[in-house]
Amino acid sequence: MVFSSFAPIAAAVLGLSGVAAPQLPASTIQLSLHETTGRVSSVSLTCDPAGGSHPKADLACATLTGVDGDIAHIKPRLQRCTMIYSPVDAAALGLWHGKPVTFHATFANKCAADAQTAGVFGF
Repeated sequence: MVFSSFAPIAAAVLGLSGVAAPQLPASTIQLSLHETTGRVSSVSLTCDPAGGSHPKADLACATLTGVDGDIAHIKPRLQRCTMIYSPVDAAALGLWHGKPVTFHATFANKCAADAQTAGVFGF
């Protein structure tokens, strides 16, 4: 029979169907800060589960969960910052629970970026 040679292959494929695929994070966002000096800082943030290279991934994920991933809707936290004007461009690109995330804003300095985004850009 011609199809008999496919039986072992079909059995192997059907046997693998019970193997669970690795759990991928529900959200992955690349965050970067561009300083006027030319210095660029960048971290990755994954949520559900929290991780990546962001130093405070748990805090950043909790903040983003509160605004369904929309960085523009984050309520700033009260934080003292110097009045030194050293602008930084903040950018975010990625996915939040399958939805595209894009964000760009300029802040007076890194401390202001941290405060205005409640820690999301606190790196």
